[in-house]
Amino acid sequence: MIRPTRLLCSTLVFLAITGAAAPVSAQGLDLPSVFLEELTWTEVRDAIDSGTTTIIIPTAGTEQNGPHMVLGKHKFIINHASAMIARQLGHTLVAPVVTYVPEGDVNNPTRGHMSKAGTITFPEEFYMKLLEYAARSLAVHGFTDIVMIGDSGGNQNGMEQVSGMLNDEWSSEDVRVHFVGDYYGNNGFREWLIEQGETPETIGGHAGIADTSQLLAVDPRHIRTDKLAPRGGGPDSGVSGDPTRASVERGLRGIQFKVDAALNEIRELMGSR
Repeated sequence: MIRPTRLLCSTLVFLAITGAAAPVSAQGLDLPSVFLEELTWTEVRDAIDSGTTTIIIPTAGTEQNGPHMVLGKHKFIINHASAMIARQLGHTLVAPVVTYVPEGDVNNPTRGHMSKAGTITFPEEFYMKLLEYAARSLAVHGFTDIVMIGDSGGNQNGMEQVSGMLNDEWSSEDVRVHFVGDYYGNNGFREWLIEQGETPETIGGHAGIADTSQLLAVDPRHIRTDKLAPRGGGPDSGVSGDPTRASVERGLRGIQFKVDAALNEIRELMGSR
């Protein structure tokens, strides 16, 4: 059984190491946070004027994650990872996480995550319009590199389409939207778990080892340790895989895999401008 006290201690150490709560510096300009919503408009203006012209738009979701894990799992993970990415990139801020994303069909809620209470879905076209106008808003104020990163599979297509559409429109301007798919789809974490002796069955596809480990690392308060069970305890739990095999250590490694994959792709995309 995983001990919550040990998890909390490990998480506090992780936060201290990554500097998740530390202020940031942008070309000599000290900011209290990398998060846009934690800054005043004058702080954002001055940051842009001082060269902080990259911003991340993270997308998450509000979806069932079995009996052991909260519905906001993706939000907590992507917010934490985005802060790590922003600090390592430098001169980068993080926009509010988009938590309303495609999760299924309200007219056919018996399929997918919509079959479980609390899941909120957003039609693809409106999700894309939300992303489009978030990017347009940020570009108006002087951000020139707008990075879209999603922590869930259903988020990827909309981000890719919006980035392509805006880049076509802004081809003669000094603004680019960068869709970063490697963070979610090509980060190496699943392959690493297999190297550690896990199987596709134990890893699972949703709310299993990978997801549970990452949230344990970010904030173990959002894991109900007394509800951890293989396959969530039953076929209708919303869990695939064995979350009892999750750990803070695996979560730290998984988040670092995702952050490194994102950083590599962002630098490549920005370097090709």
